[in-house]
Amino acid sequence: MDPKDINLGPVAPGILPGPLPRPQGRPVDIPPSSQDFRSQLERASAPTAEPLKFSNHALQRLQSRNITLSGDDVTRMNAMADKAAAKGAKQSLFMLRDVAMVVSITNRTVITAVDQDSMKENVFTNIDSAAVIG
Repeated sequence: MDPKDINLGPVAPGILPGPLPRPQGRPVDIPPSSQDFRSQLERASAPTAEPLKFSNHALQRLQSRNITLSGDDVTRMNAMADKAAAKGAKQSLFMLRDVAMVVSITNRTVITAVDQDSMKENVFTNIDSAAVIG
């Protein structure tokens, strides 16, 4: 069949017709796969297992304010960063005991740390989420 033989109805000169309507019928059959769509989506959007880094500024704040973090603390922070990333967070405030830390979820970097005494009357800006780490 020649495309010129298709009747597209009245069309103004110089204007191309839009797409033809989709034929009616049964829906497209999607062959079964070994994994369902949800598991594939979760795997594709799974956060990286890259550990959190500490910026020089954060390291200086931790040292100057005598804040110590245990290996378990850092492990819990990494797990919380994964949860925050899964929920779409970009920059989060992590509360760990009496320490507040601003964490770039996107860059997997702790930006700054503030102890309880320094938190008084302090405003945290440029964050889109907060997490309390128990």
